[in-house]
Amino acid sequence: MPFLGKDWRSPGQSWVKTEDGWKKTTSDNNMDISAESYCDNNKENEYEGEGKNERYNQKVVQESFNQDNLLLSLGYDMAAKKRKKDLMNNNSKVPYFHMEKWIYVHKGSTKERHGYCTLGEAFNRLDFCSAIKDTRRFNYIVRLLELIAKSKLPSLSGVAQKNYMNILERVVQKVLLDQQNVRPIKELLQTLYRSLCGLVQDMGKSVLVGNISTWVHRMDSITQWHQQLDNIQINRPTTEGLNLSDLPTSVQLNIMQRLSDGRDLVSLGQVTPDLGVLSEDRLLWKGLCQHHFTDRQIRKRLIVTEKGQLEWQKMYFKLIRCYPRLEEYCETLHFCTHCHILFWKDTKHPCTANNPEGCTSSLSPQDFIDLFNF
Repeated sequence: MPFLGKDWRSPGQSWVKTEDGWKKTTSDNNMDISAESYCDNNKENEYEGEGKNERYNQKVVQESFNQDNLLLSLGYDMAAKKRKKDLMNNNSKVPYFHMEKWIYVHKGSTKERHGYCTLGEAFNRLDFCSAIKDTRRFNYIVRLLELIAKSKLPSLSGVAQKNYMNILERVVQKVLLDQQNVRPIKELLQTLYRSLCGLVQDMGKSVLVGNISTWVHRMDSITQWHQQLDNIQINRPTTEGLNLSDLPTSVQLNIMQRLSDGRDLVSLGQVTPDLGVLSEDRLLWKGLCQHHFTDRQIRKRLIVTEKGQLEWQKMYFKLIRCYPRLEEYCETLHFCTHCHILFWKDTKHPCTANNPEGCTSSLSPQDFIDLFNF
């Protein structure tokens, strides 16, 4: 079967018309053909041969010039493609995202859609870059990054890995700037570092996508971020006004009841002696236990004092070691069961259902991960 496409191995062939017929020529043997044509023409008519040979030489030179321009243009196109590829694969800190803030999740091939949606594709398409700037979505994204760090790193593509590290760096920079949520981010970095240590040791099995030196460099970056968070110093506000200790006791207790993590309550009690006394209130710890755990779980981990009272504070820290705490988020990702689209709540997606609100359901970070377990 003849080869009909453009041959990439050579610039092609050129044919010119001579007195003896059509002859094949290239840029290397243009002079040989011109000399041969010149000798043949001299045999017939020296004067006419000189004129024809001159015109022929001009034609050959023009064709050679056009051919050189073609090669130069092909070289320019290849250089432009290489620059575009280098621009896409550079080490800039701008994640690659699509314009849409939703993604169609399909787990198999159909006549309309081929292939299936992966976790890395969903991670690239959803607007996580701006979600970390929103206080309502921050904890949701941090928890999602932690779950991916625990078990889903080998399933991420190269672009998804790059976006993951870039978003993680933006999270660290936001915490350093705002001086808030320091402990959750430090725990996230520790989880990611432990996972990478276990995966890098199995580098011969190719469990991670990418060069091993790239992952070692990323581990060094994680260590530097953790050191920056360790050296952070909380700046007190310069404006004069009321402090938490200046508020009435009932207001202070009301504020403490809004804390959902017992470690935050312990840290708050270490600020002043008065707050330390309030942080040991039994009703505060009882409310935390009843909020995060069921009655059956609490009954299995009862701790009673000599006076017959329940130690709610000790029970809380014992319960969190045995059972997961209740996760609450201000805003989460939503999934439409009618059109199988994953989206943020305030983002409109092309739903064709008569009642779009009744087809959507909120997804926790673990539900988001489980959505791609197939």
